[in-house]
Amino acid sequence: MRLVMFMVLFMLVVFSSISTSAIGKSDVKPKAVRIIALAPHIVEMLYAIDLGDNIIATLEHADYPEAAKAIPRVGNYAQLNIEAIVALQADVIIAWKTGNPDADIQRLKQLGQTVIYSHPQRLVDVANEIESFGMRFGNADAANVKADEFRQALQQLQASYQDKAPVTVFYQLWPQPLTTVAGNAWPQQQLDLCGAENPFKNADNDYPQINIEDVLVANPQLIIYPTSRHSNESMSINWQQYKNLDAVKHKQMLRPDADILHRMTLRLPSEITKLCEQIDQSRQVYDALNNGVRVN
Repeated sequence: MRLVMFMVLFMLVVFSSISTSAIGKSDVKPKAVRIIALAPHIVEMLYAIDLGDNIIATLEHADYPEAAKAIPRVGNYAQLNIEAIVALQADVIIAWKTGNPDADIQRLKQLGQTVIYSHPQRLVDVANEIESFGMRFGNADAANVKADEFRQALQQLQASYQDKAPVTVFYQLWPQPLTTVAGNAWPQQQLDLCGAENPFKNADNDYPQINIEDVLVANPQLIIYPTSRHSNESMSINWQQYKNLDAVKHKQMLRPDADILHRMTLRLPSEITKLCEQIDQSRQVYDALNNGVRVN
């Protein structure tokens, strides 16, 4: 009898110890992963899935959300501060595949730094990367919800505008040299969603340089020239002087926010929605003109 009681008490002690240990482990948060995010869109993605506090450094122009402005800077799009990055001893560096100096990234790898890449090429890749970051850094549930919402928003946009009459659009990406978009360029994908027709879409590369005469020949119904807080207004083109352009004649000029529209983040659907709505307003203007209605 004593032996049985001893065994019962022994097992109670063991189970009690195991239970306490398990609870203790669940209450102790694992060491926070220290991340260097080498692009504004990467910073924004991480904040969107509650990983902003893990970012220990970033580059210039990472300005959203507001808290991101306080993150230390270790370079810009043209050059990384290798010494400062190495000194921070990050657990992982997230680089932008096509937006960071490749020589600097290769140097970081040679110095033993762990580098992974952000490389969104299609609009839906924003959702894919959000999920990837969430899975890698332990916030999969939050990331999956955000990613699903993003995909649904894109699907709704496509359904809303895919059957609309096309509007001929010139998209001025940069004024000097005059650069537009084509092919699989990020803004071109947005124009496609909105049912806009770009006369330069079939150019040889995604960001072709053209001249003003090309625009005059194309005679777009709408001119879109996104502006950024960081852009130099003195370099802009005064399209108003070309009064024979339909877009100028009928006052169809748009200036969306480049800092949102050109950044691969979860804010994109709401900004593309605004763009599509504005393009649709132009569509209605030309529909009215075609029906003999005077438009002021």
